[in-house]
Amino acid sequence: MSQTREKRLFSHRLRDANSAFLPARQQPGQPTRVGFVLLPHFSMMAFTAAVDALVTANLVQASPLFTFASYGLDGTRVRSDLAIDISAQATLDQLPLDGDTAPDVVIVCGGFRCDLNEQTLLTLKLKAAAKRQKMLGGLWNGAVALAHAGLLDGLACAIHPDNHAFAREHFPHVQVSHQVMVVSERVLTSAGPSSALEMMLALIERLHGKDTVRAIREILSSDRIADSNETRLTLAENDPGLPEPLRNLLHLMNSNIEEPLGIEELAAYVGLSRRRIERLFQSHLETTPSRYYLELRITHARRLLLQSDDSIANIAVACGFVSSTHFSHCFKDFFGVSPSQARQLRRG
Repeated sequence: MSQTREKRLFSHRLRDANSAFLPARQQPGQPTRVGFVLLPHFSMMAFTAAVDALVTANLVQASPLFTFASYGLDGTRVRSDLAIDISAQATLDQLPLDGDTAPDVVIVCGGFRCDLNEQTLLTLKLKAAAKRQKMLGGLWNGAVALAHAGLLDGLACAIHPDNHAFAREHFPHVQVSHQVMVVSERVLTSAGPSSALEMMLALIERLHGKDTVRAIREILSSDRIADSNETRLTLAENDPGLPEPLRNLLHLMNSNIEEPLGIEELAAYVGLSRRRIERLFQSHLETTPSRYYLELRITHARRLLLQSDDSIANIAVACGFVSSTHFSHCFKDFFGVSPSQARQLRRG
């Protein structure tokens, strides 16, 4: 009689690193459509930060969560603040507000040298979008366009500090915030490139939850600079929120993938009892030491499998599995497909 193998789920620490490769948990709905209106001399950094969040959101899920398109005011070639021309998909007058291709979110991308005068067609489009209950956003000083359309009256908004005086002078009913990002029910605004990313992550969290955002941060924040100005990779062993003994244990595990250490060896290295180690893992990682170690090794194996041409047998050995058969069984338990199938799917 054949025996059904139990499906294994990653604990929360390593689930984010593997989420893009896990089977879809539910039938996906239609992707959220985002339209970016690029003003002449728009901030390239703010725009790409916003787009990067959407693209990465698609990468960390089995099915696409977002589509996006860009629109120029008068033409499809729009010059950025870096003097680099971007080819938009269409012009503003072609931005649809109804139908299957209409964006659910419309975001105006401004920049340091953008003209802050009202653009009549843009005002009309934004008002029409607001009437259709679409979400609206502004990057850098893109909120000025929303204010010209009367869509920020009585609301707070984030805008680049260089434009605060202009906004307060011309829009007395708008609350110009000192915050770098303001997110309300239907309006999102940010003041610069870093906050553009955070604004989009706030939107993604609202639509798809914290797990998706954590997975995005796992990719985009891997080289963040700590308060000490020392660049450290965002590995669990570098997490200052974890006790030092636990960080030492995680470092030992990470440094011994090919020949995994036993629990007694780990205990001897850090000078803790087995029971104390088990409590540390359960309290802070919500899993057992052996389970975390297995997840760490299977994650390492997944990266080698999809990023190299090494044989499955060699990968199994490099990640501490007793045989390629054992590795294949463990891999399929976590990812729902065999290692060879995962490699074929990745390469199309």
